Amino acid sequence: MSSSVKGWLLAAPLLLFMLLFVGQGLFRAFQESMAFGGSEALFSSYEELLNDRTFWASFRISVYVAFTSTVFSLLIGLGLTRSLFRLFDTDRWKIIAWFPMLIPHFVGAYIVVLFFSPGGWFSSLTAEIGWIEGIRDFPIFVNDPLYIGVILTYIWKEVPFVVLMLLPVYQEIDWRMEEVGRSLGLRGWALFRAVEGPWVTAVLIEVFLILFVFIIGAFEVPALLGVTYPAMMPVLAFDWFYQAGWSERPLAQAMMVLLTAASVLLAFSLLYFSRKRRKKWLEGGGFHA
Repeated sequence: MSSSVKGWLLAAPLLLFMLLFVGQGLFRAFQESMAFGGSEALFSSYEELLNDRTFWASFRISVYVAFTSTVFSLLIGLGLTRSLFRLFDTDRWKIIAWFPMLIPHFVGAYIVVLFFSPGGWFSSLTAEIGWIEGIRDFPIFVNDPLYIGVILTYIWKEVPFVVLMLLPVYQEIDWRMEEVGRSLGLRGWALFRAVEGPWVTAVLIEVFLILFVFIIGAFEVPALLGVTYPAMMPVLAFDWFYQAGWSERPLAQAMMVLLTAASVLLAFSLLYFSRKRRKKWLEGGGFHA
């Protein structure tokens, strides 16, 4: 049995689960977003959605939050892994690093509220030591239009996941190649690109995809720490579906269908690029100064 066939067989239970539950839900959402049997055009909900200013404001803030949170999580996680990967040979350090992954996201959001809200721990501390006159002068980090509280929540929650994904890679790197690179005069970014880049680039792309798609489609954190306008797309879809009139429900379904389709397209594009880059590196021998 070939490795590809074996891989498909191992993935069959997950694919079947997704087809039965996720696929069925997506099909029903698509079905309810269409104007069957009415006087309106078949894709009228999609046309109305794409002409809606509220949707585009929600789209922009969603992409901004997802991209910012993902990039900072990757940078911090990469820096921590590069600096501390030798310590992670012991289970004690692994448990400390990965403990935040055990905390649900809505609990993580409440922790951010406790620390960064106007009446939280940091505002009281800065007022006590005289950095600000009172807690009212503390910057707004929670329920703010820039979604700083949401971004902070995702960063401290997702950095351990980045470390988890990068750690096996750094433990497999042959660090003798770093000495070779230095002997060739490589320093800084050039040394990183030649020695570590070929190993971590594909993993970073895949982790970026996982985090970006997860964050842009997540509900609980922006619902707790976001603002009513502009709301992130999952929150807006929830409001349109449950709190608005019946006429808004097809728009909510259409938004989720478009978000899913865009996520799948992004996933295939990035994975194709990642596999192509990995294959090119392996065929080229792995190290290029």
